Amino acid sequence: MSDQQTFDGMPEKLFACTPYRLETWLDCPKKYRYTYIDTPKPPRGGPWGHTSMGSAVHNALREWFTLALESRIIEKGAELVVKYWRNEGFRDVEQSDRYRFRAQNWVRQYLIKVDPHLEPRGIERTVSTTTGRLSLSGRVDRIDERDGELVIVDYKTGKRPPDEAETGGSLALAIYALAAERTLRKPCRTVELHHLPSDTTVAFRHDDASLARHINRAERIAVEALEATAEMSFPATPGALCAYCDYARICTDADRAPAQPWAGLDEQ
Repeated sequence: MSDQQTFDGMPEKLFACTPYRLETWLDCPKKYRYTYIDTPKPPRGGPWGHTSMGSAVHNALREWFTLALESRIIEKGAELVVKYWRNEGFRDVEQSDRYRFRAQNWVRQYLIKVDPHLEPRGIERTVSTTTGRLSLSGRVDRIDERDGELVIVDYKTGKRPPDEAETGGSLALAIYALAAERTLRKPCRTVELHHLPSDTTVAFRHDDASLARHINRAERIAVEALEATAEMSFPATPGALCAYCDYARICTDADRAPAQPWAGLDEQ
């Protein structure tokens, strides 16, 4: 790591990062520069409809688990979606209302299978860990404890249901598992994606080898990002993601026009 000079005998300074920071580098180094390097920060685009919907669902489920037991009823989850709903990123009020109704039904359907007596070990909990080169941290949607082990639960509201390969291949989920184990001092090997639109749960159980592969990958990404920062070299990665990039309006390397704010919604 050429930009982190150390004195003789002193340990190398750890690179502090989150899974999102590492994934931003993988998506596009130029977006990484806009997000983490440039000062002042360049202007971002406006809100996205799919982000507004996902935030309302996440916030509703977070608060539902904080309620007194007698208040943890299914309809309360739907009410909390309304509480956190924002009409931002939608084409018009009619579209916003339609997706709010859809999000409420997702939460109702999801809570049918949730035991209201469940007391998660963490809700929107920040966890952290270190490796030889990195100081990693992240916020987990939910951490359960089952049979003496922790389980990472990540809510998803996107169009496409996840599969086992995506769950096991998620760098973020692997980092969360290691960080939760260190923070809460209990074994954590199982990670789950809970996809509300399809009412599916996909689980993956890591072993030491698979977690080690993810950490090695995280360290390689960090090295690339640090070397690029030292050289101020951030090439763009034009492609389909350009249309949904928060910086598409100012990036001269974007290969397509910015998408409409509601383009990420599933209109089927």
